[in-house]
Amino acid sequence: MVHVLLLGPARQAAGEARCEVDPGTVGAICDVLEERYGPEFAAVLGAARLWVDGRPATTADVVPAGAELSVLPPVSGG
Repeated sequence: MVHVLLLGPARQAAGEARCEVDPGTVGAICDVLEERYGPEFAAVLGAARLWVDGRPATTADVVPAGAELSVLPPVSGG
């Protein structure tokens, strides 16, 4: 399984901070998460940054079993 860490608005939209999904590409995992948590989560996901095991990821990156996918909210500087 892939461990998904949901932070900030993603956690609020999902109603939980962590979940597990089957391995696959980042894009496929995002599709599963959108289906699981609905349109409010999908909107948050559209603005979020995605990281796999502490590294920035693209939707084409493969997430293997045992890895962590983090959904990070957008960050503004100041």
